[in-house]
Order: sequence, then structure tokens, then C-alpha cells
Amino acid sequence: MALFAKKDKYIRINPNRSNRRPQVKPEVPDELFSKCPSCKHIIYQKDLGSERICPNCDYTFRISAYERLALTVDEGTFEEWFTGLETKDPLSFPRYQEKITAIQKETGLDEAVLTGIAEIAGQKTALGIMDSNFIMASMGTVVGEKITRLFEIATAEQLPVTLFTASGGARMQEGIMSLMQMAKVSAAVKRHSDAGLFYLTILTDPTTGGVTASFAMQGDIILAETQALVGFAGRRVIESTVREQLPDDFQKAEFLLEHGFVDAIVKRGELRETIGRLLAFHGGKK
Repeated sequence: MALFAKKDKYIRINPNRSNRRPQVKPEVPDELFSKCPSCKHIIYQKDLGSERICPNCDYTFRISAYERLALTVDEGTFEEWFTGLETKDPLSFPRYQEKITAIQKETGLDEAVLTGIAEIAGQKTALGIMDSNFIMASMGTVVGEKITRLFEIATAEQLPVTLFTASGGARMQEGIMSLMQMAKVSAAVKRHSDAGLFYLTILTDPTTGGVTASFAMQGDIILAETQALVGFAGRRVIESTVREQLPDDFQKAEFLLEHGFVDAIVKRGELRETIGRLLAFHGGKK
């Protein structure tokens, strides 16, 4: 027994020793794993693939406008339109211009929507892609102007419009000027429709606020990605207003499909083929 007592004496560690070597915790690079916002599983980045889809629940991770181009558009066919429009600061909002400059450098975009002409599965279309990495793709005056011009050129050139929506809503830094874009874009959509042209919207995560209340839901056909969040007001605002608990899947694409607000949910890997087929069916041009 003395032997064991002596051994215990020599291996015991005094936590108060000042010369004790600090324990080094293993570090894992942040870019190696991602946490799925839907099912909360930790996923190895390579398991997401280029399409960025959760292997556990099929949630489609948010991707940039340029990633969307690479996945959707025929290689070498995209031509960007309406570059160089300057974002104004009508309210002299503190540090707004600094934020715009910083996010432009970070994303490589001039604003929260990328617009131009492209071919998808061989079908020519005017194309808009909103990017949530740019101030959550909030709708300011430049976003509204670019989308309005997209519809106007598409109307003049007799082209269909394909628009990927993603937004947190109106851009509060631009006040009423931002809200006015809802009416301006909607008027351009109406003129495009009156010309007998096809408008296809693809709702991606998240599509909310004034964008949902206007052009996102005005498409002739409305598609959505798996588990995309789509709505106008936030869940807590609605619950406090109607004084009822909402279903767990409320404002998810699947809920909207069940209630007739969305025509179909299409997996990201099948979007290119589906869009091409719809464009061809509705008088597409090659």
C-alpha cells in the first residue's frame, strides 16, 4: 500500500504551480466544417459539393451570385449589364458609404444584384441574380434601378426574364427611396407581361420583406429551392400580431408549395435543366 501511496504522491499535479506548461487545445480551421442552419449538423465542407447542399436534410446553403452563375449559366454566355451605377446616401446615414465600399471589395459586386443576358441550357434570357452576401441583398435604389432596366431591355428585345431572388427586404439606410423601388420594379414587370413575355422567378434563401411583397411573387412561374425561407414579416412579428403559434415549417418553401404560393420546389442540381425547359416551352430564343 505504501508503494501505491508514494506513486500517487509523485504523479499528483498541483493546479496552482506557476511553472506549469499551458495546455494547447487543438485548433480546427474555420473553413473545414460548416453547420447546417436547418438540421444543425456539422458537415465536412467537401461533403457539401459544388452545389452546397446539406447531405442530411437537403438544405441549400446560400451561395454568391458568381457561384450561381457557374452552376446555372452556359459557360461563356453571360454578359453583364448596367455596371457602374453609384449607390447614393439620401439620408446621410452614418458610415453607409464606407460599408458599401467595403462590401464591394469583399464580394466583387457593385451592388446586391447581378444583371445581364445569358443562355441557360441553350435558351437566351435576361438574367438577374440577387446576392445575400451584399448587405443581405437589401433593396436599395441601385438594386431597384438595375432590375427595372433589366425588364425594360427584356421588353424591348422580346426576351424572357429569369430572376433569382434573395433579400432581407428594403434597405433601411435609404428610407422611402428604397420602398419606392417596389412600385417601380412592379410597373416594369407589368409592361413586360403586357408584351406577352415570360417571367420566371426562383426563390432562394432568404427571400423576405419588400422583395417578397413585390417582384419575387409576380413571376408567371415561381420556383423555389429546398427549404428556402420565404416571407414578408418575421415570424415573431406575425405571432405577436395574430396571437397564435405558427407551424414549425412556416415560411419554408415546402409550406408555401403546400399552400399554393409556389409552383414547384426544384433541387439546385436540377435547376439549370428545369429553367432551360421552361424557357423553351414559353417561347424561348436560342
